[in-house]
Amino acid sequence: MKKADIGLIGLAVMGENLVLNMESKGFTVAVFNRTVEKVDAFIAGRGAGKKFIGAHSIKEFCASLERPRKVMMLVKAGKAVDDFIELVIPFLEPGDIIIDGGNSHFPDTIRRTKYVESKGLLFIGTGVSGGEEGALLGPSIMPGGSPAAWPAVKPIFQKICAQTDAGEPCCEWVGENGAGHFVKMVHNGIEYGDMQMICETYQMMKEGLGLSNEEMHKVFTEWNETELDSYLIEITRDILGYKTEAGEAVLDKILDTAGQKGTGKWTAVAALDEGQPLTLIGEAVFARCLSAIKDERVEASKTLKGPGVKFKGDKAAMIEDLKQALYASKLVSYAQGYQLMRAAAKTYGWNLNNGGIALMWRGGCIIRSVFLGKIKEAFDRNPNLNNLLLDPFFSGKVQNAQAGWRRVICKSIELGIPMPAISAALSYYDGYRAARLPANLLQAQRDYFGAHTYERIDKPRGEFFHTNWTGRGGDTAASTYIV
Repeated sequence: MKKADIGLIGLAVMGENLVLNMESKGFTVAVFNRTVEKVDAFIAGRGAGKKFIGAHSIKEFCASLERPRKVMMLVKAGKAVDDFIELVIPFLEPGDIIIDGGNSHFPDTIRRTKYVESKGLLFIGTGVSGGEEGALLGPSIMPGGSPAAWPAVKPIFQKICAQTDAGEPCCEWVGENGAGHFVKMVHNGIEYGDMQMICETYQMMKEGLGLSNEEMHKVFTEWNETELDSYLIEITRDILGYKTEAGEAVLDKILDTAGQKGTGKWTAVAALDEGQPLTLIGEAVFARCLSAIKDERVEASKTLKGPGVKFKGDKAAMIEDLKQALYASKLVSYAQGYQLMRAAAKTYGWNLNNGGIALMWRGGCIIRSVFLGKIKEAFDRNPNLNNLLLDPFFSGKVQNAQAGWRRVICKSIELGIPMPAISAALSYYDGYRAARLPANLLQAQRDYFGAHTYERIDKPRGEFFHTNWTGRGGDTAASTYIV
């Protein structure tokens, strides 16, 4: 009996669709699930008559795999991953590969890579993005971990992943240990930001301009034919146009409380750890938190009143401004995400291919858009680019969008409509382009109350000074600490 090219543990929605994808590309796949009835149901159902090997035990599962064995897991992040690693290790031999395809936190992947390698095995932690449809038809795959494992899985991963229009695979080796899951985490953070900015744009259209779902559907349809062409704009268009058989808009029936699985929060925390200004994604996470306290907001709405101003002006012009604001803010979101990846690469010793990451996100994943091709081109022009906003293409686009972007923020404040992510993007842009910020006063305050010292503009960097501001503080200064 032919052995399997790869095995997968975890036949939930993503796992089931991913193995169907693998089999459709010519691979024989072994499958196992902790609830073994799921294995039998799959083999008799969607997997009937196809090249699957169903296993009822871990021992049987591992024995059915070709060497080097490739054991992939798509199970809930956390303890379940560690449990399955311990279950499969006794049935593996040196050089075999364990692959975690779930949404694991990157520090866990760093730890697991070291542990699995200590057993003579290889480990891959890979982001898999694209949801149910992506898993079946071609996801974006972001693998990192033991570099020696890549040649063995590359033919499979690059065959099952999404392809760009030019036929390039949306999968490439990301880097050592936790790099793959870190990049997937940043992808999810950018996804949080993109979704929030689209929601803010929707709210301004709905409450500010008084547009109907049909009118908004038309706007998003038009936008999807422009530089905003992306998966999230596309599905927003479809959602706005969706009606039940009774003619009711489903969107209007959905409670305004957002859920989250934590990857956006991880991105914001990682930014704090790295001292990187990931302001837009942080606001997107907090916007979900604010939405979740629905009962409080309903009570607050009875007491806290806004300006009560109605929009007066050219709606078509404001829609064009919203388009510019959304596009410019999206540029900032990616610029911040890449700043974070650049900082983390230094911290953890990863050799990240920034242009390659943009290419991986071109297809299959939730943030896929035509926009990403321009990011790839930017890093091709300058692999050491400090910030995407400094690339000539992107700096030009932001300059062109700036006036409309500012008008949108001003109008949102005037109307009392919150736009936390889009306004945070503009604040970041204004802060990043400022040759001088008021942090001199902040350092003076810190030195005043805590003798934290400061540097001077007329002295070399790295020399620190302290002022006895009150005449009572003496000359003793605190040690400096910079995040």
